[in-house]
Amino acid sequence: MLKKFALIVAGGSGNRMGASVPKQFLEIEGKPVLLYTFEAFLRFDPNIEFVLVLPETQVEHWKELCHKHSFTTNYKLAFGGENRFQSVKNGLAQIGDDGIVFIHDGVRPLVAKETIEHCFTEAKRSGNALPVVPPSESIRYSDESGNKAVDRNKYFLVQTPQTFQVNDIKDAYQFANHENFTDDASVLENAGHKIHLVKGNRENIKITWPQDLIIAKTFLFPQ
Repeated sequence: MLKKFALIVAGGSGNRMGASVPKQFLEIEGKPVLLYTFEAFLRFDPNIEFVLVLPETQVEHWKELCHKHSFTTNYKLAFGGENRFQSVKNGLAQIGDDGIVFIHDGVRPLVAKETIEHCFTEAKRSGNALPVVPPSESIRYSDESGNKAVDRNKYFLVQTPQTFQVNDIKDAYQFANHENFTDDASVLENAGHKIHLVKGNRENIKITWPQDLIIAKTFLFPQ
């Protein structure tokens, strides 16, 4: 039976939120964002195996929140590194078996079950899956010579969970020639793999700004 792993990366701070609390611990209706993220994957598969990546300084606070909210789901813990690349690499080291791994931002609690299913199906068939949505705004390209309009139909907004065969993404991280990647699919692409796109869900936002909490609450608790 193919094993499934959810590697949840939660290394954010509250700086852009204007909050003293790390954004993965900010509450929506009394519950931390990170718990909603766990629940999204549990709805997909109650037996999925979790790896949580946290800064070492946040671990005790997280354990207190788990106790407060009676969160007893099993998970392996990895400490965050100096950058996202190192954090994900530390998390992957906690996975000892092959299978499918979903690498997901801890502050994306609105990922739909259908999106996770699309990613799993494609990764099982093709080796990887990258959820994307088309931009709704016009796009301009800018460099030192100026700026110009570009065809937005040729561009996509990238989401998570970015989904991979475990051995493929572990090898890609192991042999990467630099750490300045903005996402995991780029690491795999750097190793020579073709990336396969699947349909994401537009409400799957990354909670970054104060208004994002309002949006998330609206979707989690519709009137």
